Amino acid sequence: MPATSPAHPERRRRRTNRFVALAAGVVTVGALAAAALPGPATAGENHRKGGHGHWPGRYQDVQLLSFNDLHGNLEPPAGSSGRVTEHQHDGTTKTIDAGGVEYLATHLRQARKGEKYSITAAGGDMVGASPLISGLFHDEPTIEALNKLDLDVTSVGNHEFDEGAKELARLQNGGCHPKDGCYTDKRFKGADFPYLAANVLDEKTKKPILKPYWVWKKNGVKVGFIGVTLEGTPDIVSAEGVKGLSFKDETETINKYAKVLQKQGVKSIVALIHEGGFPASTSYNYDCDSPGAGDGISGPIVDIAKNVTPQVDALVTGHTHNAYVCSIADPAGKPRMVTSAASFGRLYTDTTLTYDRKTGDIARTAVKSANRVVTRDVPKAPDMTELISKWNTLAAPIGNKPIGYISGDIGNTGTESPLGDLIADAQLAHGKQLDPETDLALMNPGGIRAPLTYAAKAGEGDGVVTYAEGFTVQPFANTVNLQDFTGAQLIQVLKEQVSGPNAAAPKVLQVSSGLTYTLDLTQSGTDRVVTDSIRLNGSAIDPAATYRVATNSFLAGGGDGFPTLGQGTNDVVGSDDLAALEQYLTANSSAANPIAPPKADRITIVK
Repeated sequence: MPATSPAHPERRRRRTNRFVALAAGVVTVGALAAAALPGPATAGENHRKGGHGHWPGRYQDVQLLSFNDLHGNLEPPAGSSGRVTEHQHDGTTKTIDAGGVEYLATHLRQARKGEKYSITAAGGDMVGASPLISGLFHDEPTIEALNKLDLDVTSVGNHEFDEGAKELARLQNGGCHPKDGCYTDKRFKGADFPYLAANVLDEKTKKPILKPYWVWKKNGVKVGFIGVTLEGTPDIVSAEGVKGLSFKDETETINKYAKVLQKQGVKSIVALIHEGGFPASTSYNYDCDSPGAGDGISGPIVDIAKNVTPQVDALVTGHTHNAYVCSIADPAGKPRMVTSAASFGRLYTDTTLTYDRKTGDIARTAVKSANRVVTRDVPKAPDMTELISKWNTLAAPIGNKPIGYISGDIGNTGTESPLGDLIADAQLAHGKQLDPETDLALMNPGGIRAPLTYAAKAGEGDGVVTYAEGFTVQPFANTVNLQDFTGAQLIQVLKEQVSGPNAAAPKVLQVSSGLTYTLDLTQSGTDRVVTDSIRLNGSAIDPAATYRVATNSFLAGGGDGFPTLGQGTNDVVGSDDLAALEQYLTANSSAANPIAPPKADRITIVK
C-alpha cells in the first residue's frame, strides 16, 4: 500500500468522548523515575486573567499510557502467561494474576479520569500469534477491542506481517477478508488509530507502506509519534509475510523523521519501537537505574536508545515481552525514558510528559514513568465483556472441541520446556506417519505461545485440552515439513542456537525424544554446544550420515536465525502443526489415561 502523507488531513474516525469506568480499581504502582519540574513553575493548567479569558500556564502535564505485544489476548491469559512478578519492600517477590481486555479497559479508563491531556499509544504486535477468539477471525476482534480502548496510535511489530502487507492494510482500513469474507452482518471497519511503519518500505516505490509518523494535538500542545519495527523482522517472519518489503535501520529511520517533525514545528517527539531489551530482574517494578542509569537492562534497545537523536523525548518499546522503566542517556548525555510493559495486556505504562508551551518541547528533567499491573480485582468493562461474548459464540463450535487430556500443567518456560518436548514429540510422530524413516523433530521456542493448563478454563473440565487451547499454543498455521540433513549440518543447526543472530539471546530448539546433548552456558560462542555430547537414541551423530528431520515450515525456511535448516533436501510437506499436536494428544491420551507433563531432561544445562 502506498504511503499516506502525514501532511494530508487525517482520515481516521475521531472519537468525541472517553468512557470513564464506573468504579475505580486498585492499581499497583511500579518504581517511579522522577525529578523536579524545571524551575519554580508548576505543571498543569495554571490560569491567568487576560483579554481572551483563561490562558494556560507555561507547563502542561501530558499523560502517556502505553502497552505492547498484546497478541490478541482479549481474555485473561492462562498460567504463567497471565501473571506478573512484583518486587516487595522486604526483598521478596510475589506473583499477581494479570491481563484481559475487560480489566485493561477499566484500568486505562480509570487512569485517564481527570486527565485533560491523555494519549494512549502502543509498541506493536497488537495482533498475530493470537488465541482462537481473535486468530480464528484474522484478528478483527482485537482491532475492535483496541478501538473501544481508545488507542490513539501504534507502531507495527513483526507479527503485524504474519499475513502480509495486504492483510495489515485491511486491518488499518477495513473491509471483509478476501478469502473468508465477513464474519458478521456488519462490515469490518478497520482501526480507528493509525499504524505507523516508518522503516517498512515497499521495495518498488521505496516509500513507507503506512504512515511513518502521526501528531497528537490539543489546545496548542503537539506531540509527534514515530513508529518502527525491528530491522530483523524478515528473519523472524515467514518469507511470504514480508514479500515485496524492505526493513530499514531503526535508529536511522527515527532520526530521519525526527528532523521532518522538527521542520513542521513539532518538537515533542515519542518513538514507538518494536524492539526491546532484557532486564536484570523478572519483577516488573525493579529499579532499572540501580546502581546507574540503565544499568539494569541489556539488549538491542540499549544501543538504539544511545543513538536516537536527542530530539526524541521518550522511547516506548516492545518485542522482548519484558517489563522495564529505564533512563538511558541520549547522544547528548541527557537521561531519556525507555519503557516496556511486558506482554499480553498484563501491564500498562503510565508516563507523565511535561510539555513546555514556550519551547514546544518536553521538559525532560520532569519526565516520570511507572509500570502498572492490570489486576483482575476491578470491575470488568461491560463493552469488552459483550465483545468477547460475541466472538466466543462464533468460535465455540470449533474451539470447545476436546482434543486431549493432561494430568497437570504443561509449561512453556525454561531453556527446555515440558510443552516444547511434547510438541517436538508430536511433530516426530506426524513425521513418522509421512515417512517411517523420520529420525527427530526440532521446534522453535518462539512458536509456543502459551502453556497448557490443567484447570478448566471454560467449563470443559479439569485436564481437558480443547481445540481453542491448542490454537492458543500454536496459532501460526505452519506445516510440519520433513527434510534430509547430514550429521554435520545437524550439529551446525544446534550451534546456530547460540551463534550468529542468536549469539546474544540464544534460541534453544525444543527436541524430540531420543535426541540429547549438553548445553554449557559457562562457555562462549558455539562452544556452548558440547559437540561430543550430541546423541540420537544413545549413538553419537555421524557427520557423514543422513538424518530425516521434522520441523515446522517457518524453521524449514531458515527462520529464527537457523540458515542451515533452510538447506535441507527431499522436502515433504505434511499437515499443519496444530493438527499434528491434536492428532498426538488424541492418540496418546484419554480421560482415564491423561498425558503427564514431560520431564524436560533431554538437554543437560550447565550454568
